[in-house]
Amino acid sequence: MLPAVNDPQRRAPATAQQHAVDALRRLLVSGALRPGQRVNQEDVAAHAGLSVAPVREALRALEQEGQVTYRPRRGYFVTELAYADLREIYELRQVLEERAIRHALPLLGEETLREVDEAARECARAAEAGEVAAELAANRRFHLALMEAPGQRQVLRLIRLLWDSTEVYRAMYYNLPEERTASVHAHDRIVRAAREGDADRLVGELDEHRERALDVLREVLDRPAD
Repeated sequence: MLPAVNDPQRRAPATAQQHAVDALRRLLVSGALRPGQRVNQEDVAAHAGLSVAPVREALRALEQEGQVTYRPRRGYFVTELAYADLREIYELRQVLEERAIRHALPLLGEETLREVDEAARECARAAEAGEVAAELAANRRFHLALMEAPGQRQVLRLIRLLWDSTEVYRAMYYNLPEERTASVHAHDRIVRAAREGDADRLVGELDEHRERALDVLREVLDRPAD
């Protein structure tokens, strides 16, 4: 059976399907559902307090993001990526995110920079507490806030899709205490570059941050299973 989730901060979702999507995301991030594992729809429905129908719809939505894969007559499985696939996704992110950053940086106002600062502080608090799900959520807000600007709706849509497709692997990364600390320091350098309006340094810091995650994940994926 899947573990119960006790999250008093969680607001009621708008629909049963969204409730199911949120529940599946938490199971993926927590490691209760791991790459290659079959998703038991009845267990997820019981865990989330729902019928199977919205869980099935939620799985179809996550399939579009690449987080789960449907196998005929076998059901849904958590997508399992080889390192080469993961690197390809990160390389695509590098291209798109550099474009988005260079477009957005001259348009970032003080309010947006405060949002970036607050997301960085939330990451640091979650990292210190070892709260991986909270750190992942704050980390997503941090990175996307740097790129939010008019005139690049399609680029941001693609970046979010690529980001979502590897969230379970990002959770593996943030489950390592030393990498949580390294990420906090990387965010501090990124914030400084953004506040100074230095696009080249900001892109370089983001590239280094992304490359470190890839190097660590390669080691994680190469480890023999217990």
